[in-house]
Amino acid sequence: MGKALIIGAGGVASVVVHKCVQNSDVFEEICIASRTVSKCDALKEKLDGGKTKIHTAQVDADNTEEVIELIKAFGPDVVINVALPYQDLTIMDACLATGVHYVDTANYEPPETAKFEYKWQWAYKEKFEKAGLTALLGSGFDPGVTGVFTAHAQKHEFDEIHYIDIVDANAGDHGYHFATNFNPEINIREITANGRYWKEGEWVETAPLEKKEVYNLPEIGPKDIYLLYHEELESLAKNIKGLKQIRFWMTFSEKYLTHLKVLENVGMTSIEPIEFEGKMIQPIHFLTAVLPDPASLGPRTKGKTNIGCIIRGLKDGKEKTYYVYNVCDHEECYNEVGSQAISYTTGVPAMIGAMLVMNGEWRKPGVWNVEDFNPDPFMDALNKWGLPWQESHNPELLDLDLDAKELSR
Repeated sequence: MGKALIIGAGGVASVVVHKCVQNSDVFEEICIASRTVSKCDALKEKLDGGKTKIHTAQVDADNTEEVIELIKAFGPDVVINVALPYQDLTIMDACLATGVHYVDTANYEPPETAKFEYKWQWAYKEKFEKAGLTALLGSGFDPGVTGVFTAHAQKHEFDEIHYIDIVDANAGDHGYHFATNFNPEINIREITANGRYWKEGEWVETAPLEKKEVYNLPEIGPKDIYLLYHEELESLAKNIKGLKQIRFWMTFSEKYLTHLKVLENVGMTSIEPIEFEGKMIQPIHFLTAVLPDPASLGPRTKGKTNIGCIIRGLKDGKEKTYYVYNVCDHEECYNEVGSQAISYTTGVPAMIGAMLVMNGEWRKPGVWNVEDFNPDPFMDALNKWGLPWQESHNPELLDLDLDAKELSR
């Protein structure tokens, strides 16, 4: 059907490449591009020889002109951005300059500020409309599949959605004292930031990891879950009409949080530059360099993930609850594509989103989040490409009023 340029060569990019090669009827040619071309070449060597023709290239994704030149040279139908979130705008600019559709998995973050929101990318809406191009934002799992799950529930299960709790649980064990399952810098910035949730039209802010619950998740059991801010809250609060509250929860072990707190206390998670041996460095960049590469965790990680949406609302005038989720096995992911489940659950939806843009099912000019489109082809593709979803109409529920619960203790 066409050609895709994949920018990035980390764990998620590796899954995207594997899945594009599996889906060769759609992805006839791909080009893997990264600052470190040897990583791209290693993927090509591993997967070359099938129906999908694989190219590699070196590119500095911080440099718009370099990205433009690469796009012109390769001529893709879509760019799949699985580089760093700091590079989203650079790559979007290059797509506009060359007339190519755009897909990413995480919203833009300014490097100098631990803050992620959609305003910078949503500001490109008119430019993409005028260019007749589609920019699909957040086509990973969360954001991504969680938005599709919500759109599916809105279309098929509810007349009105009032409450959403997104729960992201990882029960995998990699054996290290401390490691992150995706880019350490992005992961740590996300966790150490203040929590936020949306309630009755306003944002409620909490201290980092202040709100904790225990939730019994299918196939992995009871886990400590902590309230975080996550970018899909912003788009879903805007796009799901009638919504009263939406929150995001993630699991962390006590061991993980203890290590993180020590690193934070000694300044290693800071993004403020310090002088070291005559050079200015960000401590978190040094920490990232010494922690295990998330892409190396695959052969060590055992256990499962469970990510889904617990939704409450009305159907035919009656209150209704619904839980839609995916369970993913780390070892099965590694056996299939050589990556652990965190990379797998992000990389598979990135391929699916790009496929739907390429085949026209999810194509309209502008900048869009996944919930802006018909969820049905995406939900079908999840079952086909390795992330089958499950559902319950009688799920365990989380308390809706966190403040009232605190006061009652």
